[in-house]
Amino acid sequence: MAEHGAHLTAASACEDRPSIFEVVAQDSLMAAVRPALQHVAKVLAESNPARYSVLWRWFDEIYALLDLLLQQHYLSRCSASFAENFYGLKRVGPRGRRPRLAAAGLPRKPHWKSLCLLVLLPYLRTKLEKFISRLREEDDYSIHPPSSSWKRFYRAFLAAYPFANLAWEGWFLAQQLCYILGKAQHHSPLLKLAGVHLARLSAEDLQAMERKLMDTGAIRPPPSSVTERAWSAAKRVLGGLAFSLSTGLSVGVFFLQFLEWWYSAENQESIKALTALPTPPPPTHLDHGADSPLLPRLKTACPLCRKIRTNDTALSTSGFVFCYPCAYGYVKSRQQCPVTGYATELQHLVKLYMPEN
Repeated sequence: MAEHGAHLTAASACEDRPSIFEVVAQDSLMAAVRPALQHVAKVLAESNPARYSVLWRWFDEIYALLDLLLQQHYLSRCSASFAENFYGLKRVGPRGRRPRLAAAGLPRKPHWKSLCLLVLLPYLRTKLEKFISRLREEDDYSIHPPSSSWKRFYRAFLAAYPFANLAWEGWFLAQQLCYILGKAQHHSPLLKLAGVHLARLSAEDLQAMERKLMDTGAIRPPPSSVTERAWSAAKRVLGGLAFSLSTGLSVGVFFLQFLEWWYSAENQESIKALTALPTPPPPTHLDHGADSPLLPRLKTACPLCRKIRTNDTALSTSGFVFCYPCAYGYVKSRQQCPVTGYATELQHLVKLYMPEN
């Protein structure tokens, strides 16, 4: 069985073709970043609606703009999206063409195709899902007559959308299965539409990107015209913004993964097991001595005065029940439970009210 599944990792290790685990991990990276940023925008909008409510109302557009800057930066500098570069991958053109270094960027046509499929398609899909959700709400509380053409149209649209979504997800699943079995070059149909496939970064790619980063900070002759100076300044601002965003996301990804691990059910069980106080031993009753009296045989009697309890009061530290005056006086003078000896304060007295009272 292990021999049949060895191609999942070993086959990809001997060449630049990434494993299915790497490509699925990079696909899920941006899917985890978006909800986190959306939650931050929601918290800010709820804390100060007058100042930050615009972040929540226009979150999709703001996120799409930031995503556009981020992906443009990485596609032009590293020939990969942010998530792909994070996992050490790059986008490569068709097999027949001469391979290029990652620092050289993608050719123009694959570059713009990749940018549209990375930014525009998720934005349109998010808007479509919100539109579907709004249509379903309107369908429940609609004022249109049942026989209207609009009502029939969007009911048919709502009925067909789950099947279209199932076909879309099935297409991706089938492509991934073909990639696992070595029958396909792309794990995602979007890569096939963009005309690229994924490969691991080589040592030459890393060296070229380091040289390009060093050359970026080198001293260059100042631009001659005002237009060139303005365009150069705009490129530096956009590049700095994209670099800051990518650095912040890189740190934020580690932070999100740490939070996901910290609040996972398994880790919480481990924390509770490590920090939980040990269960106290059962009380040892002495035959003599006023500090630890014997419990009376009669269950309704007070362990201190040995009479029928009045104003029943329990100690939350031990659970034993006494008369209120007996427990109050004993705890006030000795700060411990009369039976178990556990440290007890007056705030641990809990009065009990019986049904007959």
